[in-house]
Amino acid sequence: MAAPVSGMGEAPAERLPVNSTSFQKKTRSKLVSIPGTRPSVQNGQLLVSTGVTSLDYLLGGGLAVGTVLLIEEDRYDSYSRMILKYFLAEGVVCRHELFVATAQDNPDDILQELPAPILDDVAVPKAVEQPRLTGEPQDSLDAMKIAWRYQHLPKVQSALASSSRFGHYYDVSKTMEAEIRQAAKCHRFCLPDHVTPSSTAHRLESYSALLESLQEVIHREGFDLAAPMSKSRNILRVGLHSLGSALWGDDLCCHDKPRHRHALTTFLYGLRALLRSSLSVAVVTLPSHLIQDRALMGSITRLCDNAIALESFKGSERETNPLYKDYHGLLYVRQVPHLNCLASQLPDHKDLAFKLKRKQFSIERLHLPPDLSETVSRVSRGELASACGPSASGTKNLDF
Repeated sequence: MAAPVSGMGEAPAERLPVNSTSFQKKTRSKLVSIPGTRPSVQNGQLLVSTGVTSLDYLLGGGLAVGTVLLIEEDRYDSYSRMILKYFLAEGVVCRHELFVATAQDNPDDILQELPAPILDDVAVPKAVEQPRLTGEPQDSLDAMKIAWRYQHLPKVQSALASSSRFGHYYDVSKTMEAEIRQAAKCHRFCLPDHVTPSSTAHRLESYSALLESLQEVIHREGFDLAAPMSKSRNILRVGLHSLGSALWGDDLCCHDKPRHRHALTTFLYGLRALLRSSLSVAVVTLPSHLIQDRALMGSITRLCDNAIALESFKGSERETNPLYKDYHGLLYVRQVPHLNCLASQLPDHKDLAFKLKRKQFSIERLHLPPDLSETVSRVSRGELASACGPSASGTKNLDF
């Protein structure tokens, strides 16, 4: 009992300071600051813009770094190729590095078609007020704008946009200047330069050569998260055009029961694992309308984080249908990611359409009569497989 008594008799000056404690204040870890990125307000994931503002809104604010966006191509590969060029153009403007892979065309052909950025960056175009004739009452002008039965209905905003600005705007009627395009560092992969065409070996080596080339770029350029932290980090944007087509030596689009059906899925496994451990983000286009195996198409969709499908009106009856006169095709959201959360944010709108204006590609809410709107909603959920192509019922559809 001597020890406690002597401790109580000590002078106050010998006691530990009041501020001395073993507890430390918990501080937030510093987020990586990279130009052209921002953290998600939902899950804190680092986001990049796709270059299409309305598509960023559908995906929850943008593409998360380390994820894959799958675009099911339209039949003529016009609009899916355009979204890919938007994605690459945004990388050039943000000074991100690019990795472009093609099976037959030279990657420079895609880079030379990148849309030109709009330098003034007008976020929301303002409506131009029409001049009013002298002596004409304002009430009569308002009555002429809309039918009398719709005057008191609430106005609906069709364009999809977020309240916060992210990304840039581009003019598709012009191509990006060579000086701006050449300022970005681009890594190219053209399949004929890496694999010699042959029967079975070509099919098996095409995807493995692509994955090895991408892995080499990620490790060499310092995009690997395991690499030592440098003073400045950057993002690698990966654009893979028309995977699964016969040009890649794949037989998915040629046979009902392809012999090498697991070649693409094995590649997607490796691609996803590679992106998860690096500062990279990928956009993959796929001709899903040519793939007859619906179960395989469902597996391909589930191996990607985001998945959208484009259905163009070109060459179909809807091209001349007056109900669709303001649009060029329909867009279906097949899958959205679940990152750092139990449930991801789903799009607010079920019926989506896209149109190509004179200078801009945009995604809007589709306005149709109630009966047709319900039909389009069922197609977007995959309930009407015949109306959406052979790949509809095999994908992981969302029930909004």
